[in-house]
Amino acid sequence: MEITKQCVVALTWTLKDTLGEVLDELTDPVEFLVGGEDLLARIEEALQGHEAGDQLDLHLEPEEAFGDYNEQLVFLEPRGLFPAELDEGMTFEGLPAGGNAEAPRDLLYTVTEIYPEHVVLDANHPLAGIALRLRLKIERVREASEDEIGRGSTGTRFFKVPREGPGPGGTLH
Repeated sequence: MEITKQCVVALTWTLKDTLGEVLDELTDPVEFLVGGEDLLARIEEALQGHEAGDQLDLHLEPEEAFGDYNEQLVFLEPRGLFPAELDEGMTFEGLPAGGNAEAPRDLLYTVTEIYPEHVVLDANHPLAGIALRLRLKIERVREASEDEIGRGSTGTRFFKVPREGPGPGGTLH
């Protein structure tokens, strides 16, 4: 079956930065809805017309992937707003009560630095500002169910980047 809008593809991949460092590798296939909300537009575009067994090598500039790094999405918050057990890399959905009133409430914040009096939170996607090389292998292609089409997703949304707040955010997985 050839990939078109409103079908489901099972993909494996290797994601690298432009220096060749492996950032993510998926060896067990994951299903994505083409024409829904699961994939970045550039990936969907590249998949069109391909079928199971095909392999694609893509170069994604930041604007085609997780956006440019936005310094306005970095916040310094009082340490006392956070639990005693706090580690770099922890994430919070929105800022805690008492946090910066100017900060968007609907973003995912990652703790990047911890100081005795303050915590640095970053709402940029970890891959924001980075050009990526993505090797995709199409493992399977099938028709999407009415439920998947109605939801706009198979439920994975690994590559989807929500465009909310003052800058791009998103998830890889």
